[in-house]
Amino acid sequence: MFNSLAPSKALDFLGRLCLAAVFVKALPSKFSGFAATVALIASKGIAEPLAGVLLVAAIVILIAGSLLLVFGTNTRLGASLLLVFLVPTTLIFHTFPVDASFFMNLALIGALVLAITRSTGAAVPNFRDVRVRDGMKALRR
Repeated sequence: MFNSLAPSKALDFLGRLCLAAVFVKALPSKFSGFAATVALIASKGIAEPLAGVLLVAAIVILIAGSLLLVFGTNTRLGASLLLVFLVPTTLIFHTFPVDASFFMNLALIGALVLAITRSTGAAVPNFRDVRVRDGMKALRR
């Protein structure tokens, strides 16, 4: 029999995959151009030793956030981690002067907020529903 939720779950996965692709695409340049990226961060007034630490943290957050967002173990946590990366990055690198990336980042921030607020039931278990179902089964006995 046709399950009406299957297309929704497939589209949800596709949407999360496309969203995470933007962040995954940013990773190779952070590895291959590590020193240049640290210098770019430092050029914004952040001390160079701290810039290196922040870049390592950004790489870890991008990997963990993307994996959690795509594979649905906890999409809310994944989207939240990506927001922790994206909001300061947007403010530091794309606000003064406002550039084209600023508007793309605003769209990504909006998508991540939607991922947090409209996370699928499969992404984050709702244990209250399980307790209610189990309680209803007990009442039927």
